[in-house]
Amino acid sequence: MGDLEIRPAAADDIPAIVAMLADDPLGAARESLDDLTPYNEAYERLAQDPNQRLVVAVREGRVVGTLQLTIVPGLSRKGATRSIIEAVRVHADERGGGLGTRFIEWAVDESRHAGCQLVQLTSDATRTDAHRFYERLGFTASHVGFKLQL
Repeated sequence: MGDLEIRPAAADDIPAIVAMLADDPLGAARESLDDLTPYNEAYERLAQDPNQRLVVAVREGRVVGTLQLTIVPGLSRKGATRSIIEAVRVHADERGGGLGTRFIEWAVDESRHAGCQLVQLTSDATRTDAHRFYERLGFTASHVGFKLQL
């Protein structure tokens, strides 16, 4: 893992990020490399928001992972700040090598540095392997999530 760099994502990383987002049954149904315009626009919004950290893992000049960390100030929990980990992806040929663990450890450390008192994430109900992974890292399945498609 010593040759791995975790750094802020650059606009040039978007095709590699989208490819990883699309590389599973759920992502394949909702992501597409055919038109990167919406992803480029989203990247610009993220880059302008100081509470967003879109990062990539790079090995030997190649993007092999990505995640988004959002810092959320709030009033609940006595004014606690929390972070939300989203869109964790590891390139298929890097899975099982510890990169996912390193990514989550990075996100937790970054959350502490940002003054967060809580780190949370969601995972699709069908991703049972991911659930076991997060539980192994100390996360607990404490809530039921709901979504409303707009």
